[in-house]
Amino acid sequence: MKVTITGRHIELTEPLKQRVEKAMDKLDRYFTKDTEAYVTLSVLRENQTVEATIQSGNLMLRVEESSPDMYVSIDNTVDVLERQLRKHKTRLEKKLKREFIPAEFPPEFGDVEEETEFKIVRTKRFAYKPMSPEEAILQMNLVGHQFFVFNNAETNEPNVVYKRKDGNYGLIELGD
Repeated sequence: MKVTITGRHIELTEPLKQRVEKAMDKLDRYFTKDTEAYVTLSVLRENQTVEATIQSGNLMLRVEESSPDMYVSIDNTVDVLERQLRKHKTRLEKKLKREFIPAEFPPEFGDVEEETEFKIVRTKRFAYKPMSPEEAILQMNLVGHQFFVFNNAETNEPNVVYKRKDGNYGLIELGD
C-alpha cells in the first residue's frame, strides 16, 4: 500500500511518520500494492486529529479520529479502519451468499454485526431554487442544519454545502 502522509499545523517528525507507516502496515494484508492511503495529521488547540482515506478499486474508506495524544489518534484510526473492513466484508459475504457464489476471505476478519434495518423517521420535501454556494451556507445556518441542498446558479446542477468538524464548510457538486 502506498501511504502519503501530510501535516497541517504540525511538524512531521520522523517518529510520527514511522508510527503512521507502521500502523498502516497492519492493513497491508487486506489490500493490493496499488492501493493508495492518504493520512493527514493536524493539530487544532488541544485536539490531535488523524484523517485517513484509503482508495482501493471501488472501495473507499475514510476515518477521522481525534484525541489529546497524536499517537493514540493514530492507533484509534487504524482500529476504526479495521472495523470498517470487517463490516464491508460481512456485507460482501451476505451479498455473495444471496447470489450463491462462495466467498473466500482471510481469517483475520472477524464477524461484525451488520445493520439489517434502516428506519427512516422523517421525510421532507422542498423545492430548491438556484443560488450561490455562499447564499446556501447562509440559508443552512438560518435553519440550523449541518448540510443544505441547493441548485447552483452558476452550473445549474444540484449541490450540497455542509459544515465540517473543523468549523469550515464543504461543497459537494453532484452530476456526471
